[in-house]
Amino acid sequence: MTKKKAQPSRLTKSLLDTADDMRRAGVINAATHAKITLRHLGDQAAVMAEPITGDDIRKLREHARLSQAVFARYLNLTVGYVSQLERGAKRPSGPALVLLNVIRRKGIEAIL
Repeated sequence: MTKKKAQPSRLTKSLLDTADDMRRAGVINAATHAKITLRHLGDQAAVMAEPITGDDIRKLREHARLSQAVFARYLNLTVGYVSQLERGAKRPSGPALVLLNVIRRKGIEAIL
C-alpha cells in the first residue's frame, strides 16, 4: 500500500504566504524562512536546480583548473560522462546537476 502525499492545509498555505511576505519585507531572514518552509512542506519544498549547458560545465572545470578525470572524481562521475556533458551529448540531472549548480554559485571549493 502506498501513502498518498498530503497537500498543505489552507491554514498552512496562509502561514506560508505570510512568511513569504515577511521575508520580502525584511522582517525575517532567508534562513528562518527556509526553516519555516521545510518544516511545513517537507519533501514538497524540493530545490529546483537550474539547467546547465555543456559549455558552462567546461568553463566551470577549466576555471577550477581541473582535468576531466579529476573533475569527474570530485563529482563521483565517470570521465566519459563528464565528456558527454561537456559536448552536450547528455544533460546533467539529479545529484550531478545539483553539484554543478553548487559549483557554479560557490566555486569548486564548496565540494572539496
